[in-house]
Amino acid sequence: MGKLRTLGGLDLRDRRVLLRVDFNVPMEAGVITDDARIRGALPTIRYLLDRDSRVVICSHLGRPGGRAVARLSLRPAAAHLERLLGKPVAFVGQTVGPEAAEEARALGPGELLLLENTRFHPQETANRPEFARELAALADVYVNDAFGTIHRAHASTEGVAHHLPSAAGMLLDREVQVLEVVLKDPARPFVVVLGGAKISDKIGVISSLIERTEALLIGGGMANTFLAAQGFDIADSLVDPHSYEAARELSSKAGAKLHLPTDALAADSASSNATTQVVNVGDVPGGWQVLDIGPRTLEAFSNTVRKAGTVFWNGPMGVFELAPFAAGTVGLATAIAESDAVSIVGGGDSAAAVRQAGLQNRFTHLSTGGGAALAFLEGKRLPGLEVLQA
Repeated sequence: MGKLRTLGGLDLRDRRVLLRVDFNVPMEAGVITDDARIRGALPTIRYLLDRDSRVVICSHLGRPGGRAVARLSLRPAAAHLERLLGKPVAFVGQTVGPEAAEEARALGPGELLLLENTRFHPQETANRPEFARELAALADVYVNDAFGTIHRAHASTEGVAHHLPSAAGMLLDREVQVLEVVLKDPARPFVVVLGGAKISDKIGVISSLIERTEALLIGGGMANTFLAAQGFDIADSLVDPHSYEAARELSSKAGAKLHLPTDALAADSASSNATTQVVNVGDVPGGWQVLDIGPRTLEAFSNTVRKAGTVFWNGPMGVFELAPFAAGTVGLATAIAESDAVSIVGGGDSAAAVRQAGLQNRFTHLSTGGGAALAFLEGKRLPGLEVLQA
């Protein structure tokens, strides 16, 4: 990978800066329920403000499908950012257009403006050049600090960088540095833990990491597919039959490096008041489903991560959002936190689980982008990163 252009290489003093952030945060009734991504952008925002930059912030939120959707407005994010910074953050209900241009022009040194959701425009995800030019016209320089979007060739993440002097923000730079170490020179043993529901999203990264890792631990719904592909009867558990062949091939390629659950917490329903039972894999009662790894598996996985030099973890071990099925995910998070390993969590649900368990300060790095982290480790093209390389 080429050298990343960073903030130190830009003239930012009293310049108008278009800052792409990742404010794609969970909201309920207009209230932000997890602000980790907003907090992640604060160092770059403060760096710009310290240089009297006039900061025009843009982000996406959710998948509005190229039209304005009221519940996906970024207005609540402006109010939240204002509280975190302790200074006013203006908001404009446009991403581009005369009102957005006027508000951007009116910014004084050290002032902030948040534009409306970029994905309210179909031209954003289509990376239309005219839309990128309109965005670029709002500023003098461009900074991308939205790590979670670097695998997307969108107008606000890739297109705009062709029209302005551009660089990576502090969060994006830190994410790349951490993941490059994982990819090129991890402390050994290097242990990869993968969970979550779908194997299809992670076939590529598993193939890429098998060669580099000493142990690959698989939990969550993904493990069900691996086990079913090996002939285990897992009753009504979530599986991906289309990935059975891929699971068999990966199992063969990984050999003894692959560690699958040997027991599981099964339940008669995915609900907080479900009837549950610890069973050996293959002994799931008819009509029941596996919703967490079992205690024997947790102990085995925990022993492996405690001996690791580096742990990369992406995806929970079960349906951790429901209390009866959180033990595997929280237990594994605790074991990783207690280890001496360099510990990296690849965003998404696993990062949320770590924060839910109050362990975020005991991990080396919590990534802000699960999909982007996996794409990086798989060696995929990252359009939002390529345009920032010297």
